Order: sequence, then structure tokens, then C-alpha cells
Amino acid sequence: MNPIAKKIATILTVTALGTAAMPVVAQQAHAATNVANIAASIAQLTNQQIEAAVKELNKLGIMNGYVDRSLGEYRQISRAELATLVYKVFDLENKAATVTTELTDVNPNAWYAPYATKLVGLGIMQVQDGAFNPQGKVSDAELSQVVSKALQRDIKSVQHWMSAFYAESSIATRGETAYLLQTARKAIPSEQAKLTSVRSLNAITLIVTFDKPLTAADEVFAKAQTDFVFSGGLTLTNMPRLKTGSIATYIVPTSVQKAGETYNLAYKGTAAGSFTGSGTKLNMTTASQVTNDTFELASLKASGVIDYGYIISAYSGGRGANAFVLNDREQANGQTYQIISSMQARQVIITPEGGEPIVAKYVPFTQSTDGKQEPKFRLPDGLTLTPGVKYTVSSDWANIASASFVAKSFDSLQVAGAQAISETSIEVTLTQDPGDELFSGRSITLTAPNGDVLTASYKYSSRKGATGVFDVTNNGKLIAGTTYAVTPVGDWATAAASSVTVTLK
Repeated sequence: MNPIAKKIATILTVTALGTAAMPVVAQQAHAATNVANIAASIAQLTNQQIEAAVKELNKLGIMNGYVDRSLGEYRQISRAELATLVYKVFDLENKAATVTTELTDVNPNAWYAPYATKLVGLGIMQVQDGAFNPQGKVSDAELSQVVSKALQRDIKSVQHWMSAFYAESSIATRGETAYLLQTARKAIPSEQAKLTSVRSLNAITLIVTFDKPLTAADEVFAKAQTDFVFSGGLTLTNMPRLKTGSIATYIVPTSVQKAGETYNLAYKGTAAGSFTGSGTKLNMTTASQVTNDTFELASLKASGVIDYGYIISAYSGGRGANAFVLNDREQANGQTYQIISSMQARQVIITPEGGEPIVAKYVPFTQSTDGKQEPKFRLPDGLTLTPGVKYTVSSDWANIASASFVAKSFDSLQVAGAQAISETSIEVTLTQDPGDELFSGRSITLTAPNGDVLTASYKYSSRKGATGVFDVTNNGKLIAGTTYAVTPVGDWATAAASSVTVTLK
């Protein structure tokens, strides 16, 4: 039976309530509404869980009872009640509103007026033509949106916390709302977050759990580098990323660990635990060439390998149906997954048959940009793969099932045109969509008629189809009215026409 049907099946009665049934703080509210009195357990959420959550919020002074001395845990929640609870749970009193909206159906003296006004002003709750609809019921979908915005957490995590009762169009109860808010309270970031556990997942990845989520400032890579200090020369290679659906568990990428070595970790100057370095390498499927100087390593979700971009809060909104939640054993739907954490600063060795090994470095933002797990690696500047030569890729962090390929010649990309979008940015358009981040790490020169030369580099993740944005480097600026000749740096691309120019108007 689906959650909606379960909720319907538990409705015992619908009672017309007068002002006596409003919360104690709302005795002066004039509007009486019809509310469903739901008394049986809902989906997998038990009566005990519901009642415990309501009592805890009541104890904290967040959720008030009714004049009949009930807490109304099985009553459908109104928008006025939700606004009040969210305001108190997330301590929004001192948050500055971003918009000013007159609520046409809210009496300024109503018990819920300041809460409704603040949540609308912060963009957490919505109005229609100025009407807040205070006695309107709250669907599960609206509840998840409101909590997601108030907590500033991805909606997929919030809906995961609601999974015991979530049904998009079903109406939420006070008890269900209390249960969700109790979970969300635990997920409020804290500057005083303490590290509670650390374990190695694979040769380049740790799973680190805190008692509270980190603040955005503490997640920034430069700050995290100083906060996470490892013994044994191990280093953080990119910022920690919060797992979707977790309260405060992070995927933390490191330099390559030594299998079996004991590492100590200090966080913000305090000893935070130890872990044993993992010898588990990531299972990559194939190595293949994508341009004259770039190749990629592929892995398959079907084989139990997933890029971290699909399971972290920061990216879940942009990954659509591909985003999902892993439990604390890295499992989903009975499948255990290896996690490819950030490839930042990662490298591999590529060796031509009969030749010397070459270090190839990861091309930023290419590990899973086209819906596939295919991190790309590029030879040092000036080197290219020689057509007809067999190359073999090896790594200290990955096992590659099919590690060899025979290089072939690739046609350069063709630049069809360019357009200045500001004095520091240019849109470059190719003759056709490359279908991948082949702009990454590339540059162009902009030559003025007087011989002055500017360099512009690709802005990572800016590509839309065949067009990518290039930003002028070294504080350079285009001069209005000057026509610049556009030339790709290196042989990654050529101009499709005899010349490609750009003029800032």
C-alpha cells in the first residue's frame, strides 16, 4: 500500500474544531478549520517515534499544545503552524529578510503573523497574490521544500529523512512535521562540530562523521586543508563533501594512502582519531583516447562504481534522477558501491610501448560532467599521443581492466566564432557540440591590431552545448571598439574560417 493510501486508511474522523482546538498561543485566532484526526501509525513511522518527537519539541518550547491539553500529533498541520515551528527550530529571528511582502490575509495581531511574515520575507514559504493562506494544509512536497530552504540543505536529503511517510501530494501531520524537524535540528551546521569517527573507504577516500555538519566556511578547501592534519605525509586533496541523506557524514579525498599504515588525524588542532590506510583501488573499466593529448578512464555504475557527484548534497540538485542516497555501508538497493572521490590533483602514468613512462594529470571538472564516469587525463604541454603506438595506463589508486589502447590521430576542434560578453569574458563557439568537457584546461589568445596580446582561459563548467566561456587572465581587459583576432593556444582547436575575431562593443 502506498503512503497516501496508508494515510487515508488511518483517518478515524474529521471533526470541526473551534477556537478551543487551536494552539494555546492561538486562542485568539478567529479561523476554525476542519482537520483530520489521524491516529494509527503511518507507513514505517511509528506512534512512538511521532509522540517522542512532538514531546521533545514541546519540551523545548518549540511546539505548543492545544487548550484540551493534547499535542495534536495526528492532526494535519496548517501553514500558520508550520511557519511558527520552522521559525523557532531554525532560530530565524535575526535573519534579515530578502523581500518585503504584505500578507493580505494575515491579521498583524494574529499569533502566527510575525512567523509567517519572516518566512515569506526569507523566501522560505511562498504566497499567491499576497495571500499566505494561514489555515491551508501542508503537503509532504511543500513541507520538504520549506525545510530544505530553511536548513539550506538539498531537498533530496530532506525527502530521504521523510521516507517513512513521504507522498508528494499527501497532507503532513503535526507529528510527521515534528519528526522531520527533530532530524533537521541535528543537521544545523555548527562552528563547534566535533569529529566522531573516521575510516578509510579506498586508497584515496575517507568517510568522516561529525556530531554536527560543518559550516560552509569550514568546508572551503583552503580552510579544510589547515583543519585536517594527517600523520605520515597524507594530505587532503579537496574539500570534504557532505553525503546526501546523512546528518553529518563526509566524503573526504586524500592523497594515496599506504595500505596497512596507521594514520592519525587531528581536526582543528585536536586529536580526532586514527585509521588504517586502505589498499583498495578503484575498479576502472577502460582507458581510451579522446583527443591528441588527452585520454580518459571509464567506470560503470552497473559494476558497483559511482562518482561522488551523484551522492553528495552539493551536487544532488543538478544530477536529477541520477542522484541517489547511499547508506552508511555505501549501499543502495542491495548494491554496494565503490566511490570515486574528487580527482583534484590526481595523476596516472601512461607508458608508450617501448618508451618511457609519462605522468598525465587530471583535467579539472571532467570526472562526471556528461552523465558518465570518465575522468580525463592530459599529457604535459607540448606532448601528444603518437598515432599507431600502443599506450598502457597504470595507477597507484586504480585497477584498470582494459588499460591499453592504440593511439590514433584526432581532428582538432573547430572554432566557428566568438563573442565578447564583458570586458573580461568571451564566449567561444565550436562548429559542433563536443558532447563533453573538451574545453577544459584550454586557452586562447586575443591579438589586437597594435600587436597587444591577451590570454583567456576556459571557465570550468561553463560549457553549454558547443559554447564555452573564456575569461581573460592576468587582470587583462578587452578595450571597447577594438577587434581582436582569436587564436587557440596549441593544436586543441583551429579556426573554422580564415579568421575568427571578437569586438567589445
